[in-house]
Amino acid sequence: MNRIPTEVSIVVLAGGESPEREISCESGACAANALRARGHSVHEVDPADVSLGEMSWPEQPVVLNMLHGEYGEDGTLQSELDRLKIPYTGSDSACSKLTFHKDQAKNFLLERGLSTPPFRLIDHQEKLPSVLQAASEIGFPLFMKPNAQGSSLGVSVVYSPENLYEGWGIACEYECPVILEKAIIGEEWTVPFLDHVPLPPIKIAPSHPFFDYSAKYEDESTRYNVINVDENPVARHVTEISQNACEMLGTHGVCRVDLIADEAGQGWILEVNTSPGMTSHSLVPMSAAALGWDLGELCERNILSAFTRFTNQETKPKSHD
Repeated sequence: MNRIPTEVSIVVLAGGESPEREISCESGACAANALRARGHSVHEVDPADVSLGEMSWPEQPVVLNMLHGEYGEDGTLQSELDRLKIPYTGSDSACSKLTFHKDQAKNFLLERGLSTPPFRLIDHQEKLPSVLQAASEIGFPLFMKPNAQGSSLGVSVVYSPENLYEGWGIACEYECPVILEKAIIGEEWTVPFLDHVPLPPIKIAPSHPFFDYSAKYEDESTRYNVINVDENPVARHVTEISQNACEMLGTHGVCRVDLIADEAGQGWILEVNTSPGMTSHSLVPMSAAALGWDLGELCERNILSAFTRFTNQETKPKSHD
């Protein structure tokens, strides 16, 4: 692996003001400490405290984006850093905006022949009878989830019309359109990537009905199995379709694709996360560890990806068409 140039200043962005602030702060602290343990000087910045356009940046900065949720992964931050001409990890503004809005990403993948569970997008101010009508058309059980949130915030599994009201109320707390998505019965998988190169996939066995916020960050009984794709045809299948999704969407750096493999082994893409967590419970570091990478090396590789991509953009010959 190449080394990060010594003149480059690493800036970890974490915190922010989205509902995912707590997880973002934890991801940022873990990443910053891991990089310091490998000898790097790291600047930690919380955009909730300072305007990126007005702050004093160190010489030759490169941003390690550990922001989750609105602003950090919806294309807004990426557009701002592009204007400031500051390299950053992860996908560009167009890809980030597309993947952050679940309905747009799902339609994009469906149009290109990839499978994602049937869904409906409902305005959060819609009356309950209309919601029940849409839910009945999809069929129970189903998931209710805010269209633009991560970390499984606001997500509920609705087994019947009787618990529709409760799930609807939870999803509507975030005051954005709500996705009603058919629940596919099967195994939960996640496939991390670094620049379209797959890391080992992980099969998830939560003790909860599904892999929700509590199962991700609080429940020690959730089991994770890193699977060798050469020994498991389902692992190979979900990795292949995840790689297709990343290439079609144009992701960069570290990302993660979440899927369900149904009882026939067919993979259904749930979402593509362009700013996955880096906490002690997070899945991307867990997968990287199977390759012998600690969190510091994973972050170094992600930063090198960003530095190389932006350097190549600057040196690319301009078109004279």
